[in-house]
Amino acid sequence: MPPALSVLTRNKDFRNLFTADLIGLGADWFVMIPLLTLLPHLTGSGLWGGLVLAADTGVTALLLPYTGTVADRVDRRRIVLAADLAMAACALLLLLVRTPATAWIALVAVGAIAVAKAFFSPAAQAALPNVVDPEDLPAANALAGSAWGAMLVIGASLGGIASEAFGAYPCFVIASVLLLFSALQVWRVRRPMQAERTEPPAPAFAAIAEALRYIRANPRIASLVTVKSAVGFGNGVLTVFPLLAAALGAGPLGTGLLFAARGLGALVGPVVLRRVLSHRAWLLPGLALSMSLYGLAYLGVSLMTWFPLVLAGVVVAHLAAGGNWMMSNFVLQAEVPDALRGRVFATDFMLATLSVAASQLAVGAFVDHVDPRVLLAACGAVTLLYAGAWSLIALRRRDQPQPEANAAGA
Repeated sequence: MPPALSVLTRNKDFRNLFTADLIGLGADWFVMIPLLTLLPHLTGSGLWGGLVLAADTGVTALLLPYTGTVADRVDRRRIVLAADLAMAACALLLLLVRTPATAWIALVAVGAIAVAKAFFSPAAQAALPNVVDPEDLPAANALAGSAWGAMLVIGASLGGIASEAFGAYPCFVIASVLLLFSALQVWRVRRPMQAERTEPPAPAFAAIAEALRYIRANPRIASLVTVKSAVGFGNGVLTVFPLLAAALGAGPLGTGLLFAARGLGALVGPVVLRRVLSHRAWLLPGLALSMSLYGLAYLGVSLMTWFPLVLAGVVVAHLAAGGNWMMSNFVLQAEVPDALRGRVFATDFMLATLSVAASQLAVGAFVDHVDPRVLLAACGAVTLLYAGAWSLIALRRRDQPQPEANAAGA
């Protein structure tokens, strides 16, 4: 049996946490795909889609420094459970988005969901090494890294199909029910989701400062928490997806398929690139290559006019992005001490999501006035430029000795 499936069948707590993550991720996209097709229909503008995506990522990014600290100070199981329940309630607010005058409610609801996700993400990511044995961490990380892609394929595809067949509003109700089931799975996790603390927690801002000092003192860790921003700065392409699908005659189903292609790439990437985890010398070059491939793929997509070929290009781009995410997460989980892991992951997520929000706002500002293909090419080019600059800095640092604090936490 493959190692990833073995840890899933042997470890009930990991299985419950993993399925909770799967369900929550699927519900997230069951909300987002119908909403991204509903808002342009109600308002006649693609700007609202960009604002919603930016609210989803930007609010999360702004809160992550604090929520990462909470993940190191409070029971992570309770955090994840409460976040699921809050998201289930907020999804129902979207039922009130009925006219152009009520479009703002979508921003409030998505922003509130983003607050809950800001607590969920660092707590769940930091908890993973605590619910599996050390020898199972690579397999569990590869499986967890594929979860987002798997549920984006399923959630986006089904969201697009359901939106076209039944409309957006039943999708919002289904998403709320799914999030309640995700909370039930988290409640069933019994293994502690963090190590026992032997010292009283530091004040929140002092704790954040401690994590930032740790990152600054460890060049390898600093490289890893900035690597996801390359793909983040290229993620303005998501704002273009609904308009690209419409331009190619694919409609709401096409929007769902574009997001599903993104998810398929993210699903396959961690599996294809998992072997890199066994060769630490390959990690930083692998990260540089994966960023570059993402940028090149979207430059290629900007030139394509046949929808199936566009879908294939999106798969390739996000195969690279999924592998990039998985590789950087694995090293952070393995090398960052448990007492700092939530805050370091929060910083990692913050930088990634801020770059995504900035890209989506920038693209949203031009989406009603510039050809979608030009915007796709611009996003790909930005990622390539970032990849080149990151590589010049990070690859020069890879042979530098790490401080003792890092060695102690490995």
